[in-house]
Amino acid sequence: MSLNSPLGAETVNGDGFGFGWYAEDAAAGAAPFVFRSTEPAWNDVNLREISRSLRSPLFFAHIRAAAAPPIQQTNCHPFRHDNWLFMHNGAIAGFSRIKRDLVLDVDPELYPTIQGTTDSEVLFHLALTMGLTDDPVRAMGDAIRRVEAAGQAVDIPFPMQGTIAVSDGHTLWAFRYSTQGRTRTLFHSTDIPTLRHMYPDAERLSAFGDHAQVVVSEPLNDLPGAFVEVGESTVVILDGTGYRHQPFLAA
Repeated sequence: MSLNSPLGAETVNGDGFGFGWYAEDAAAGAAPFVFRSTEPAWNDVNLREISRSLRSPLFFAHIRAAAAPPIQQTNCHPFRHDNWLFMHNGAIAGFSRIKRDLVLDVDPELYPTIQGTTDSEVLFHLALTMGLTDDPVRAMGDAIRRVEAAGQAVDIPFPMQGTIAVSDGHTLWAFRYSTQGRTRTLFHSTDIPTLRHMYPDAERLSAFGDHAQVVVSEPLNDLPGAFVEVGESTVVILDGTGYRHQPFLAA
């Protein structure tokens, strides 16, 4: 999708990339690993080498199309804190006008861990400040409401836009929300046994285990029914029991 993202705000995303992963035998609470680069994803030889042998129960992958912040490794997603990973596809409108207010709301102990200049990293640290590690859904909602209040105080009508993914290594929370109610797309896969039943002759499905799941900004193939679109103002929670959808900051 770095070269061709037809449903994205930008069809080409070549301003860097990153991926994070958890070790196969990691203990609960173990920190994930992160690899980030300012190279276009399609042009990074190291990515090809690493991906040939790397195994993990949970991957995060992000491709970047930079807006105002500079192209540098510290601005590439995903962002990490302890055993948590975070990435964001979207933007905080008028971020330069409200950045100071938002950063001052970050817990002073967390502030030194902000390494880059993106709105996404500040949003992550706001959510951490508001209790992300205890209750991701509530904290993410509180952080977004803070962004909206700061933006609307300076006459930014639609401050928040985007899809967000957060994980502690065992559970994945994926949010779709924008102030305007016109959020960038978010999909997740149908379970593999169901797909095999739907497409018994699709040999490519044999490459996946029964519990393989993926959450993406847009479908990765053209098989009807292979991907389910996540609705506006919704959080999808993926754990060992499968997917659950629930309302998020719904009006």
